[in-house]
Amino acid sequence: MMNLLQSIRRYLSIIALVTCSIALLSSCKSVTSSDTVDYKSAGAVRGPNLSYPPDLITAQADRRYIVQDGTATMSEYNAAVKKSAQLRSNVMTGIPGMRIARDGERRWLVVEKPAPELYPQVKDFWQENGFLLVVDSPSTGIMETDWAENRAKIAQDWIRSTIGGALDSVYDTGERDKYKTRLEVTKPGETEIYITQRGAIEKCTTDTTGACLSTIWTPRPNDPELEAAFLARLMERLGMTQEQAKAMVATPLGPKTPKAKFVQDGANQAHIELGVSFDRSWRDVGLALDRSNFTVEDRNRTAGVYYVRYVNPKELGDTKGFFSNLFSSKDDSSLKAKKYQVVVKSTGENSANVYVQNADGKPENTPAGFQLLTLLTEQLTR
Repeated sequence: MMNLLQSIRRYLSIIALVTCSIALLSSCKSVTSSDTVDYKSAGAVRGPNLSYPPDLITAQADRRYIVQDGTATMSEYNAAVKKSAQLRSNVMTGIPGMRIARDGERRWLVVEKPAPELYPQVKDFWQENGFLLVVDSPSTGIMETDWAENRAKIAQDWIRSTIGGALDSVYDTGERDKYKTRLEVTKPGETEIYITQRGAIEKCTTDTTGACLSTIWTPRPNDPELEAAFLARLMERLGMTQEQAKAMVATPLGPKTPKAKFVQDGANQAHIELGVSFDRSWRDVGLALDRSNFTVEDRNRTAGVYYVRYVNPKELGDTKGFFSNLFSSKDDSSLKAKKYQVVVKSTGENSANVYVQNADGKPENTPAGFQLLTLLTEQLTR
């Protein structure tokens, strides 16, 4: 009888071991993360999770919970309580008039609020999502994040949730993203917010046998869905519910008609012809600049001028590749950047031309100028 019990126990132990092994193998392939973005920047300090609406007074900061040494009167106390209640009510309802605008696959956020008031909130938003800002310019309404890895693409199985902290350096998607944000004032009291993404992927350089010798970072196509995900998160940060934000961003996109044509002839300066109004041309050129290797230093919408810097990857002379150089602590790309003016001129109610000029505002009728116009045309027709 004893031998029979021992045999049964041994048999059950084997079954349990096999079951655990199967669970172990299958769990490695499962991705349970319900979100699409979870970025981790090198050296970044993630801000607190947004567990309550922005600017909401917590119990620790609320003046009602601080002893006033017996000097506070009942009327002052009641006034403080009323003010706090009004603040909570305003925060919970969010910002009125916030909506998503779109043109083809392009989306941007329109908020009925002045840009100077929005800028600090947008800056906090990126820091709360695990990013460091390498460009932070309140005067121009432009900010840019560092390169960061999207950790949501790594399987969040129960093994990694248990010991993932010790093995974090082993998990790497081989992809990096960075984001540019631009706040544009179109009319008093209204701000347009544009978020554009740039991506890089790590690829092997191989020998004749196909063996991987080393890896380099190369650009990968822009991902409009990542931009949309962050627009939805920003709307939540500004007070909209998650359901409302996702529904607004998920509205089907309409068709986009190509409207950019590169014109180069001897009689006129090379330029791009756009078949839309100045307002739309200005917006589209700005997005094209954000999605390229251009850095917008300043802009003058009245004059239709973007003041930019551009780094030509071929001029860096680094065998590791342009993107590898950007990740390096010895990056000298900014020293090799050249300054240009990208000018948008209205030629009619539904037409505009785009020109590239040098830093002094003179026509850039050079191979470099033609290359920049070609690059912008490619972006404008996507």
